[in-house]
Amino acid sequence: MERNGASSRVDVRIEPWGEGDLPLLVKLNDPEMTKHVGGPESSEKLAGRQSRYEKADSRQYKVVVETSGEGVGWVGYWERTWRDQQIWEIGWAVIPSFQGRGIASSATAQLIDRTRAERQHRFVHAFPMIGNAPSNAICRKLGFTILGEIDFDARRAGFVRCNDWRLDLFADGRA
Repeated sequence: MERNGASSRVDVRIEPWGEGDLPLLVKLNDPEMTKHVGGPESSEKLAGRQSRYEKADSRQYKVVVETSGEGVGWVGYWERTWRDQQIWEIGWAVIPSFQGRGIASSATAQLIDRTRAERQHRFVHAFPMIGNAPSNAICRKLGFTILGEIDFDARRAGFVRCNDWRLDLFADGRA
C-alpha cells in the first residue's frame, strides 16, 4: 500500500512510552487519524493519557524508526473483560506521513511477542471499525481470526460498528 508518496519499508522498534512523548501523542490526536476511535481528545484528556502511558507498567510503547530514532507511532495493550473472559486488548496508530510502510504491522507484531511472553491471558483482541481497511488488514496479516461484527463504545462517538479480531497467544501449545 502506498500512502503520502511513501512506499519504502521502514525498520522500527518499540520502546516504553516516556515523559517526553507528549508531542507524539499530540500528533497522533489528529482528527483524520482519530475518526476510527471517536475523534480527537481535548488537551486535558491527552495530558491524562500521557500521564497513564508514561507509568512503568502501562504496557504502552512508542514506535521508533531504527535509523533516525524518530517517534512515529504508538502501540499498546491492556487488560479488559470481554464476554466474561479476561483478555488483552491491543491498539496501534502511526502518524500519517509514515503510514503505508509496514510500520504498524511490524510494531504490532513486536507487541504481540511481548503479550505472548507474559503468558497471562490466552487471547488478544483488536476492535477496528469495519471501515478501517488498513487496521483490519493488519489483523489479517498477523494471524488474527475474525469473530464477527460488534457494536463497540468509541470515546465521544458512542457505539460504532467494529470487527472483533482474536489471536490465540497459546496456539503454540504452551499453556
